[in-house]
Amino acid sequence: MDRYARKITQWPVRERPRERLLGSGPESLSDAELMAIILRTGSGGDTSVDLARYLLTRFGGLRGVDGCSVSELSALKGMGPAKTAQIKAAFELAKRLVENQGRVRDRVTCSADVHRRFQLRMRDLGREEFRVLYLTGRNDIIDDKILFEGSLRESVVSPREIILHAVQRSAASVILMHNHPSGNPDPSQEDREVTAKIVRACRYVDISVLDHIIIGRDSYFSFADHGLMGN
Repeated sequence: MDRYARKITQWPVRERPRERLLGSGPESLSDAELMAIILRTGSGGDTSVDLARYLLTRFGGLRGVDGCSVSELSALKGMGPAKTAQIKAAFELAKRLVENQGRVRDRVTCSADVHRRFQLRMRDLGREEFRVLYLTGRNDIIDDKILFEGSLRESVVSPREIILHAVQRSAASVILMHNHPSGNPDPSQEDREVTAKIVRACRYVDISVLDHIIIGRDSYFSFADHGLMGN
């Protein structure tokens, strides 16, 4: 039996994802069709839509694909370095768009502001990432810095590095952040001990630690909101 035409260029114009996007807008397309436009081509007789559907099914949707490493995606049949780079670039642009939405006023006023700004970047990471947000006295953002990656342990946290960067950037206060790859944002005893250690060290140089925010899969935990900062 002959195979039906599989190339998208052989589809009726009204069914092709790119033409539908241009004619009816991107909101008219499914996740798989939007991803197919980014992938551009399929592989082995399958269309880019087929490949996109495979990725979304295998990894449980867009968030699952976003959470894949470059090496994991590149190794899949039909992907490779070029398509992987295209997918990773698209997700990064989406994250920057969300982050830039609040940059007319680069200021945080509560834990929800911080979570909103960093959740897409941190919630689906497969490893722990510890960041520090540096602020002025009016809570305007000066900088954010990844301090280290890996399990959060008191033995590897360096308050000195946090303080040194704060002094260099003339920061009045800092907010600590890290993620829990398990998805559960509840703090461990180690999290509590690390927080207390950093708060004590910063207090000696008049740098306020406003909060420590743990980002989970779909929620977060704020030490400040739960009265656990002890400043």
